[in-house]
Amino acid sequence: MSQFSPVEIANWVAIYLAAGICCGIAMVMSVSVTLHEMWQAKVWQDARTIRGAALLLPKTWWRWQKLYLLSTPVTLGIVCYFAATMNWG
Repeated sequence: MSQFSPVEIANWVAIYLAAGICCGIAMVMSVSVTLHEMWQAKVWQDARTIRGAALLLPKTWWRWQKLYLLSTPVTLGIVCYFAATMNWG
């Protein structure tokens, strides 16, 4: 006994694929922008001290998280719009 029809299963798979693709694009863009910002700011110069070296990874992680989380509303908007255009009947 299946709860979903084949159309509904195909729609859910398509929604998950769309979300995965959007998240993948956001990941690539956020990592590249983070690396570019770090290159421009020359953050490796702060790693000359023990404290600077210890804080390099958390600072890098925080930069990336801010950029990646900024993509969440866009990803949700795209996936919700995509789901709204599907035929669920």
